[in-house]
Amino acid sequence: MRAAVFRDHGPAGDVLRVEEIDTPAPGPGEVRVRVAYSGVNPTDWKWRSGAVPLPLTADFQVPNHDGAGVIDEVGPGVSPSRLGERVWTYLAAYRRPYGTAAEYTVVPSDQAVPLPPGVPLELGAMLGVPAVTAHRCLFADGPVTGRTVLVAGGAGAVGHYAIELARAAGATVLATVSSPEKAALAREAGAAHVVDYRSADAAAQIRAVAPEGVDRIVEVAPASNLALDLAVAAPSATIVSYAAEATQPTLPVRELMTRNLVLRFVLLYTLPAEAFRLAAADVTAALTAGSLTPLPTTVFPLESTAEAHDAVEGGAVGKVLIAVDPSLS
Repeated sequence: MRAAVFRDHGPAGDVLRVEEIDTPAPGPGEVRVRVAYSGVNPTDWKWRSGAVPLPLTADFQVPNHDGAGVIDEVGPGVSPSRLGERVWTYLAAYRRPYGTAAEYTVVPSDQAVPLPPGVPLELGAMLGVPAVTAHRCLFADGPVTGRTVLVAGGAGAVGHYAIELARAAGATVLATVSSPEKAALAREAGAAHVVDYRSADAAAQIRAVAPEGVDRIVEVAPASNLALDLAVAAPSATIVSYAAEATQPTLPVRELMTRNLVLRFVLLYTLPAEAFRLAAADVTAALTAGSLTPLPTTVFPLESTAEAHDAVEGGAVGKVLIAVDPSLS
């Protein structure tokens, strides 16, 4: 099969090559997915570059965790009824050599989640890392129905799905962004109120629509945004961070204690199995209801996987996909 591979960490143009490698076969409890689209996330280029120190599990690595396609082979212990299913994948490359930037990937059966009828494979390839991360940030501390949720970075992929999942669950959603273009994206996703976090009166704008404070904050930059988060958090609110910055936040412990605030940190790789099960079920329900939508999309061919990684590393707005076999759509 054709696949993008890297054998050493480094810049995309130096280490990523599209080659012919052996087509994998599914083992016990696994399925093989013929890939239509591969989704590229920041975690993918960070691993490939060496910024995140995850070791390679073989003498080559096919990058990218997320994708969508069709199950074409099942391993022992998996029902043959899954053959032909349209699915989306998550964490395909975690501790496994076959990510989704290839004509085929092999994953545990649970990590190939059926797509509801009518949901495009392109949208399926966008889910994975961002949608599961967003779900955990929103629901690890209970339901958000009737609550007020603030999503930092509302135009990013995690922010996009956090807005849509929170709105589908009955929350009032606010978002912070850094530009009019990103504000438009957050509103399209369903944010009722959008604020430029760099505005001098950002906290006042949020408090104007949430005078009692916000109940849950989905945070992308905890060091940069902690002061704003504390200024708008309701008593007993939860601040959930899914990303890290080079700068470490300084925590005002007494204030956090006095207000009974909760700080939670989310890393997709180490979530409990139940969190993935719940996320898959809720994402499926939201897809069925039409509550999840695609982001603006830039599509690269498989031969341009290095350029796709560079686009994400460069901060591309929206979602970057690699078209591996779009004819499957």
